[in-house]
Amino acid sequence: MSESEPYFVHESSYIDEGAEIGDGTQIWHFSHIMGKVKMGEKCKIGQNVVIGPQVTLGNNVKIQNNVSVYQGVTLEDDVFCGPSMVFTNVPTPRCAFPRNTGDAFLPTLVKRGASIGANATIICGNSIGECALIGAGAVVTKDVKPYAIVYGNPARQNGWACECGTVLKIKENRSTCPDCEREYEVKEEELSLLMKIST
Repeated sequence: MSESEPYFVHESSYIDEGAEIGDGTQIWHFSHIMGKVKMGEKCKIGQNVVIGPQVTLGNNVKIQNNVSVYQGVTLEDDVFCGPSMVFTNVPTPRCAFPRNTGDAFLPTLVKRGASIGANATIICGNSIGECALIGAGAVVTKDVKPYAIVYGNPARQNGWACECGTVLKIKENRSTCPDCEREYEVKEEELSLLMKIST
C-alpha cells in the first residue's frame, strides 16, 4: 500500500480498467481482477485467484489460493472462501453451444459471515445463508440456511454453527455458544440469534 494506492497489489497480478478496490485490500501473487469488479475494504485475495467481471465482494472478504469467482457470484461482508473451492455460473455448459453471456448465468449469493471449506463446490443458482459453514469437499446443490453446517456430496445439513464459528450443541431447542456466549433458539427448523451477551 502507498499514498497513491490505498491497497496492495503484488507486481505479478493484473487489475483491469474499471475495477473498484477498497482501502486496505491485499491482492497477492498471480491473481487477475477483471473490469467492473466491486471489491470492498480490507479484503485478502490469495495466490492465483481470478475474479470475473461484474462480481461484487463486500468488506473483509478472504479468498484463499486457486479460486475463481465468476460473473454472477456475490460475496457479502466477512465471507471466507477456502483454497481451491469452486463456484459455477452456467448450469448446462457446452463448448459447441456457448453460454457465456450474463443471460445464461445463474446467480449465486453468499451472505455475510459464511465460510466455504477447501475444495467445496457451489452449484450456481443457490444462496448460502449468513454465518453458514460449508465443509471441505462439500458439493452444495441447494440453498443453505443461515448458521447451518453442511458437508458431503451432495451437501446435507449436519448441525448449527455460531456466528463465531463454534459448533453449537442444541438442547431443548436452545443453545449458548461456549466461546462467545451468544444465545440461539431453533424454531421451525431455523436457527435465530436471541442474545449476544459478550462483544
